[in-house]
Amino acid sequence: MPWRLTGQMVESCSCNMLCPCWFGVPELAVQDQGWCATAIAFRVREGIADGVDLAGRTAVVAVDFPELMFNGGGTGRLWVEADASAEQRRELEAIIQGKKGGPMGALAPLVATWLPTRTANIAVHDEGDAISIRVGDVGEVASRRLRDAGGNGFALRGGGFVMGMGMEEGELAPSSSRWSDPDMPRQFSTKSGVRGTINWSG
Repeated sequence: MPWRLTGQMVESCSCNMLCPCWFGVPELAVQDQGWCATAIAFRVREGIADGVDLAGRTAVVAVDFPELMFNGGGTGRLWVEADASAEQRRELEAIIQGKKGGPMGALAPLVATWLPTRTANIAVHDEGDAISIRVGDVGEVASRRLRDAGGNGFALRGGGFVMGMGMEEGELAPSSSRWSDPDMPRQFSTKSGVRGTINWSG
């Protein structure tokens, strides 16, 4: 059954400044740590899948890769708001884990192991330039739009992950996130970040 979802993606990863994976060119990607880890928040504005309304829901996925992301072998877990219905959890899991195709369907083969989806109280604080999404006591995705001395922002446009993730542009928004799921290979913090409007369907 066709589905659609629009909203905001707030990405953070363990690279120091801008994750080179956004350019979609594996031979240019060099991980700063010798491994890659990411925590990404999805804030759904409008969405429907299998007749289930997803509007207003927030979910966060964390994935740890033992080497370069493009090499795969990742371990991931999805976190969904505690007050989401069972049907909403089911559909968000299917979309974000790539089971329904769409942008995440192309990335799904990179995640070798999906840990069971969990629920938590997810608190969002949006001040425009600064956004913070706290997931229970497990972690936080904190993002601040990058601006120069004149107040100008910076954005990525074109191909790579920008197009692949269903965005017209990705705003550079460095992160100060932390993640400490005891079932994942490591605890990690992030510095790199991109965010933008997503428009998905499948």
